[in-house]
Amino acid sequence: MIDPVRLFHSGSVYTADARGTWSEAIAVRGDRILDVGATADLQARFPEAELISFGGRTVVPGFIDAHNHYLATGEGLGSVNTRYPAVASPEDLVAAVRKAAAATPPGEWIHGFGFDHGKFDRPPTRWDLDRATTEHPVAIRHVSGHYSLVNSRVLEAAGVDDTTADPKGGAFIRDEHGRNTGLCMDAACELVEPVAVDIGSHGPNFHVEASLDDLVAAIGRAGGAYFAAGLTTVCDAQVTERELAAYREARRRGEWWLRVVCMPLSHQLDEYGSIGLAGPFGDDHLWLGPMKFYMDGSLIGGTAVFEEPYGEHGEFSGLLYWEPDEMSQMIGDAHRRGWQVGIHTQGDRAIDAVLDAIEAAMEANPRPDPRHRIEHCGYPRPDQLERMARLGVIAINQPNYLHDQGDEFLARLGDRAQRLIPMRDEIEKGVAIALSSDADVTSFNPLETITNAVVRRTIGGRDIGAAQALTVEEAIRAHTIGAAYAIHADDRLGSIEVGKYADITVIDGDPFAVDPVEIRHLPIWMTVLGGEIVHGGPA
Repeated sequence: MIDPVRLFHSGSVYTADARGTWSEAIAVRGDRILDVGATADLQARFPEAELISFGGRTVVPGFIDAHNHYLATGEGLGSVNTRYPAVASPEDLVAAVRKAAAATPPGEWIHGFGFDHGKFDRPPTRWDLDRATTEHPVAIRHVSGHYSLVNSRVLEAAGVDDTTADPKGGAFIRDEHGRNTGLCMDAACELVEPVAVDIGSHGPNFHVEASLDDLVAAIGRAGGAYFAAGLTTVCDAQVTERELAAYREARRRGEWWLRVVCMPLSHQLDEYGSIGLAGPFGDDHLWLGPMKFYMDGSLIGGTAVFEEPYGEHGEFSGLLYWEPDEMSQMIGDAHRRGWQVGIHTQGDRAIDAVLDAIEAAMEANPRPDPRHRIEHCGYPRPDQLERMARLGVIAINQPNYLHDQGDEFLARLGDRAQRLIPMRDEIEKGVAIALSSDADVTSFNPLETITNAVVRRTIGGRDIGAAQALTVEEAIRAHTIGAAYAIHADDRLGSIEVGKYADITVIDGDPFAVDPVEIRHLPIWMTVLGGEIVHGGPA
C-alpha cells in the first residue's frame, strides 16, 4: 500500500539547499519529502492530498544541534536549578540547596546544575553547602560541566581531604591555607561523586549513578522540550554505555523522541576497536557518530589552554587532559580505525596540538572525507583557521557563550575576547561551520543560538566581536545543513529537498525580517519529524 500524500502549504519556506531557495509548499509521502514548490502547483499535482496550512508562517528545515548533551539536559531539568540569575551569589546557592534539602529525606543525594561563580562576588565552597545541609550528600555541577561543588559529607565519604593529590586531568581547588574547598575541576569530579562509569582522565565525569527508569524519564523530559524548541536531531557529545543503554531502552519502550547521534567518549576506543566497530553505525533514529576526545578544559571555568595565560591578573594557565604526543597517538589510532573524531578544544595552544594530531593521522592513513571536528573552537588564530580549511576540519561553534559569559570573557581576555568564536573569519577562510548549544551548559533553543550568532552581545549589553557576526541566513544554515554536514547526514537531513526526511520547523514570525535581538523570542508554531507533527500545528 502506498502512503497517502500530505501537503504542507501556504508558507514562506526557506529550503537551505545549495542555492538558498525559497518556496511555498512541501509534499510529503511517508517520512520523506516528495516535492517542493508553489502551493497551487502542488495542489494541482496532488489533488487527493491531506492539506495542512502553514498559515503564511516561516518554515525552515528541522533544527539540528551538532553538540548537545541530551540525556544530561533531561537530568538537569529534573535537578535543583542553580543557574544565573536565579542564583547570583553563594547565599542564593545556599538558599536553593536548603529548599531542596527540606523536601529530600536525610541521607539521599541532592544534585543541582548550573551555578556560575564567575558572576558571584566570591567562589562558593563546601562550607557554604554545609550551611544548607549536613544531612545530605550534595553535588552541584558548574554551568560549564567541568566543575562540581560538593559538601563536606561528600568529601569525607570519598576519603578526599586536604592532602589528596590532584588526579591527571583535574584538580581540587584549595584556599590560601591549603584546605580543599569542595570545588573539583574536570577529572577530580570522578573522585567524589558516585559515578556509573569509570572514564579515567578522558573528560569531566557527569555520568552519575541513576536507575534506567530515571534515565528514560530524563530522555522524555528533554525530548518534549526540544520538540517545542524546533529541534529534530541532536548529537549527544559525550556518550558512555550508560547513555547508550538509556537511549536504546527508551526506543525499546516506544518512548522515542528526536533523532540522536551518539558521540562515544574516547575511553571506549579500544573496546569498539576490539569488535571492529566505528561510526557512523546505526539507523536514522539512533546512530553512532564521531568519537569524542578532550584536549583542554573550559573557557568558562578558566581551564582552557592559551599561548598566553589569561584572567584579570593572568592567573589562568589552563589544564590539558593529555600531552600533545598522547593526543596524537589516540587521534591517529581512531582515524586509522575509521572514526570521525570531535575534540573538545578551546585555547589556541590546545588547537595547535589537535591540528598537529589530525594532520599526522591523515598523512599516515589517508582516507576520503573524514570530517574531523573541533568542538567549541574557542580561540583559533587566523593561521589555524587556514590549517582547518586545508584539512577539512569543521568548527563546532556555540555563540550562546558570548551572551551568557561574555562579560567575564571581556574581563579575562581583553582584546582577545573580540576574536572568540570567530565565525566570520571561519567562513571567509573556508572552514565548514555548525551551530550548536552545548546544552545543558547553555539554552537548547536554536533561535537563541541564532540570535547570539547574529547579535554577539553579552548579558550585560556589551558587544563582543561584532565583526565576527553571521547574517541570519548564515546562522540558520549553520544550524541546519551545516550541522547535518558535521554529522555526515547532509545527504538526508538539514535541508528541505526532494528525497530527504520531512523534518520541518515552523516559526510564528519572520526571523529574516525582525530586529535580530527579537529572533530568540519568536515562538515555534509547529515541529514535524519524518512527516509527523510532533509539536503544535493546526488546532
